[in-house]
Amino acid sequence: MLLEFSCTNPFAPKYDDDYDSNLPPISDQTTIEGVFQNFHYAYTFMDTLIYGNLITSDFVFTYRDYENGYDVSWGRDEEMRTTNGLFTNSERLDLIWNNILLSTIDSLSANIVRSFNLNITFNPTDVVRVDGRVNLLLKRDPVSQKWRISRWLDESNF
Repeated sequence: MLLEFSCTNPFAPKYDDDYDSNLPPISDQTTIEGVFQNFHYAYTFMDTLIYGNLITSDFVFTYRDYENGYDVSWGRDEEMRTTNGLFTNSERLDLIWNNILLSTIDSLSANIVRSFNLNITFNPTDVVRVDGRVNLLLKRDPVSQKWRISRWLDESNF
């Protein structure tokens, strides 16, 4: 039995046979699906550089503070600080994008409402599950052709 494990590195991951090699891990964001793909990547790998490339300089995030009964909004700088805090303070983020519920797209803007599930693991005994929808306004840069999020209206249960 010792001989069987003597050539196996217990710290090296196995090759993932289910990996879709036709789908690159990071998109060039010239498609709306590429934005969602990069969003997933940024959360999975807690990468603020990728996340920062997803949002415009005039980005606005809005959520409903149900406890106080009003909406709260912030801009790009606060969004980056908040996201960095989430990435820094969690051990794992599992984001699943579900169905697109509404899609209105023209050549330079798109409104997408999409459901999601997010599990935030702070530690093995502290896991928060967030289910809901994002209501995103995306803008397409006419030169680079890249889509970026300019407005995010959070419609989650958190």
